Amino acid sequence: MPRRKEGVDMDWGAVIVAAGSGKRMGAGMNKAYLPLEGRPVLAHTLEAFEACEAVSEIVIVAAAGEEAKAEALAREFGIRKLTAVIAGGAERQDSVYAGLAALRAEGALVHDAARPLVTPARIAACCVAAAAQGAAALAVPVKDTIKLSDGAGMIVSTPERSLLWAVQTPQAFRRAELMDAHERARREGAAATDDAMLLERLGRKVAIVESDYANLKITTPEDLPIAELLLARRRRDGLERNG
Repeated sequence: MPRRKEGVDMDWGAVIVAAGSGKRMGAGMNKAYLPLEGRPVLAHTLEAFEACEAVSEIVIVAAAGEEAKAEALAREFGIRKLTAVIAGGAERQDSVYAGLAALRAEGALVHDAARPLVTPARIAACCVAAAAQGAAALAVPVKDTIKLSDGAGMIVSTPERSLLWAVQTPQAFRRAELMDAHERARREGAAATDDAMLLERLGRKVAIVESDYANLKITTPEDLPIAELLLARRRRDGLERNG
């Protein structure tokens, strides 16, 4: 069994979800393979988890037919913690569940491949919080005033902004508990936009770990140049992959 890291009372494996189609990017290819400062987005993501001492294994969930491509990329960029590359399912929930089934570790981190600016320190902080609280997710305070609509273009109410957080990944859980939440959601026909929501619907608590706004998700074409600017700033400040 891998040595347990200081401050973390369980071993952690990471499920990197890279099975999306990236339609909103309009690039005609999976956004996980788009270049970001000369390296694929997925390479940046994998390197952060490789560098995090709390993480002992990595599973990539690739789009069907891209398993060999993902494995070759991991080899090229020296990802030694990789233990499996598997095909994703029809929906994100299906892909995450398949990735969880391929892990051996007691703790499971779920992370979107399209968040390449996550740092080892943020990953480790999420692990520590989940080990203590049972589950945790990176998130940032919402900056804008949020309005609730009636679905027909009219404002209904304004939630208190100080209570609102924009959730990110990674999210960290006890693997068996998250798998149980996925299985119950399948049986009950429940869909969720992230894994924390699956535990929430069962009345389980998920701790917030404050992140930073640089941990953005590459979703639209505007996001890539922003990510490049943020990486350049990290290099300038000497913070790349450290903070």
